[in-house]
Amino acid sequence: MILCRVIGTSVSTVQHEVYRGRTVLVCQPVQADGITKRLRAFLAVDSVQAGEGDLVVVAREGNAARQVLGTSEDPFHSVILGIVDEVDV
Repeated sequence: MILCRVIGTSVSTVQHEVYRGRTVLVCQPVQADGITKRLRAFLAVDSVQAGEGDLVVVAREGNAARQVLGTSEDPFHSVILGIVDEVDV
């Protein structure tokens, strides 16, 4: 799992059927301080109604994404698992 900050949304007029009705957000991996960027931003399917600016926990593994979203054959790779209230280091 990766700690990320949601930095935007993704909008598409043409998309694969499995993405219809789902929100895809742009996630920026961050350090434990919640601010310092690390790695590159990526897209993740939202499963917890996160929004721009939220600190979230993301799974970047297809099997975990499919289990959380309740699908067995869909092409999901990354999914937002939860919104983080507080990080205690």
